[in-house]
Amino acid sequence: MQALSRTLFPCYAAADREIAARIAAFLEAGAGVRVLLAEGEIGPGEDLVQKARDALMADIVLVLFSRHSLPSPWPRYKWEAALQTEPIEEGVRIAFLKCDDCSPPRVLTPQFDLAGLPLAALRRLKRWVRAGAYIEAAIHNPDLAEQVEALGLAIADRPGTAAIDAPAPALEFARVFREDFESVIRLECGGRSMDALAGDLATQLGLRLEGDLEANLAGLRSFCADRRFLIWLEGASAEEAQRLAPERGSSTLISTELRLEAPPDDGSLRDIQHIFRHPGMVDDWAELCRLARQGHRLAAEQGRRAESFELMGQWHALAEVRGDRKILEESAREMVWILEGWDRLEEARRMEYRRAIEWADQMALPIPVTTPPASQLAPAPPAAVEAVEEKRVRMPRPEQYSLFS
Repeated sequence: MQALSRTLFPCYAAADREIAARIAAFLEAGAGVRVLLAEGEIGPGEDLVQKARDALMADIVLVLFSRHSLPSPWPRYKWEAALQTEPIEEGVRIAFLKCDDCSPPRVLTPQFDLAGLPLAALRRLKRWVRAGAYIEAAIHNPDLAEQVEALGLAIADRPGTAAIDAPAPALEFARVFREDFESVIRLECGGRSMDALAGDLATQLGLRLEGDLEANLAGLRSFCADRRFLIWLEGASAEEAQRLAPERGSSTLISTELRLEAPPDDGSLRDIQHIFRHPGMVDDWAELCRLARQGHRLAAEQGRRAESFELMGQWHALAEVRGDRKILEESAREMVWILEGWDRLEEARRMEYRRAIEWADQMALPIPVTTPPASQLAPAPPAAVEAVEEKRVRMPRPEQYSLFS
């Protein structure tokens, strides 16, 4: 579902058109609003009060004060209702911008001094437009200030993608500029499959994407395109960044320094995925089978079918090495059901044929009258490399970056 952009109505004099246009461009790029720029210009026979009343049809109103728009004298009874009382009654947020050396009434708040369009003031305005308030976080590490500001220009003031080497500047940037985004999403990429990364990102965004990998990636791009997220891909490869980064709307920060994956030892889906990527961590086949079923259940509960399919494929490959026909049949059956759910019926039919002919003890389920030739049968899942038996030694989890603690 596409998010509806809030509308912003700037009220300004014709002589201030260039200033208004620059403010509008900055806010449209970074605040996720649609600016009604042409509608806001004060035309012949109109005044600021009348235009402010017209603006109440929008979600947010900005009144641009300048020597061209501010009447003198301007007694309070002429503007109080239009600029204070009526916006409150209509539930419309309103702010006031001082665009030159004019002197607007101080009682009108919030008020932003944009004379000369300083970047710091524009960012305060952007944060007020986004959230109704603004917080300016101080730089904790002065040595990172230059990098953080460069990232701010590249991906906080407008949608975009930026890459850096180390995670420390990324953490500092996320902390300082978090008010510029709806949410900051951190995705640890090192050593994980693309299915797992897409599923993790969807879960953090509150999405339930039950398609295959390509469908899920398309769903993520569509969801992020009309929202203002910061997606931090930590330890991402070039391919991962290219496939996961939204094309517009949100911003992506890539820190390329690789970090060892060491998920918590808690039986979570991520923990189980890590074990199946390193099957030598568990040398008890019965325990691996239990973990596979648990991971399949967890993935199903979260609607993460692509990861469930991947896990079943890994389990199937390990069972093939051991010649465990029961597990081969069980894992193949689960994969057939997932393929059918994705409407990949030809692949499901081929997998079902192999399951029924090669591994099932029960009578084969109905298959097409014309059995596909051997060359058309689904190939066996990739053969697993015999796991090197080793004790399950849990690697200590690297120090985790805690956002905004």
